[in-house]
Amino acid sequence: MTPIRWLLSLLFIIQMYLAMAVIAVVFAPWALVSRHGARVACKTFCRWTIFSLRLLTGLKSEVRGTPPSGEALIAAKHQSFLDIILIFNAVPAGKFIMKRELMFTPFLGQYALRIGCVPVDRGKRGAAIARMKADVAAGAAEPGQLIIYPQGTRVAPGDKKPYKVGTGLLYEQLAQPCHPVATNVGVFWPKRGILRKPGLAVVEFLPPIAPGLPVPEFMAQLETQVEVRSNSLMAEAGFKA
Repeated sequence: MTPIRWLLSLLFIIQMYLAMAVIAVVFAPWALVSRHGARVACKTFCRWTIFSLRLLTGLKSEVRGTPPSGEALIAAKHQSFLDIILIFNAVPAGKFIMKRELMFTPFLGQYALRIGCVPVDRGKRGAAIARMKADVAAGAAEPGQLIIYPQGTRVAPGDKKPYKVGTGLLYEQLAQPCHPVATNVGVFWPKRGILRKPGLAVVEFLPPIAPGLPVPEFMAQLETQVEVRSNSLMAEAGFKA
């Protein structure tokens, strides 16, 4: 890669976080009085990021499949910040199961709580699952799409991480369709590092898994569908394990 690509990637990152701050401040009065205003602010940031990413680095993005518009559980592959942006921008009222530490991130943490995200302490597994289920139940009256990353962290292309049972317990509790989501974004926007590579980053909404399956069967289906399709998308992007 030429030095200019590194410089453009760095410029993109700097302006992305500046845009986050500016949008957060501009929309703050509306966001304080309206959850809808907070969502509009977040979507504005997502759309600016998608646009500036393509303009500065040549990385285009695409959402395939049919995102849910009603209440649903979304269980997605997580490779970088880009899949968060693309998934949230694709659904009308997304809210994430997120790491508790992110609550203290300037702007991002405050807006995440405002749109209904559920913070979870990952360090205490049993307590975290119980708290997560209680928090989700407490917010059940607020319609939307609950987004969870079953592996619990970003996973670089080619790496393996287990799928955690918390997703299955939420599926069982909510009794809603679960929409698996595959991606290849990590091929272009890595888990760590500055360089953003040109190409086509994809998130793909797969056919929903109907409610009512036993948790072990659900987890097996989810992992197979997401991993097989993510591997296919990564191969499409030129990644070789």
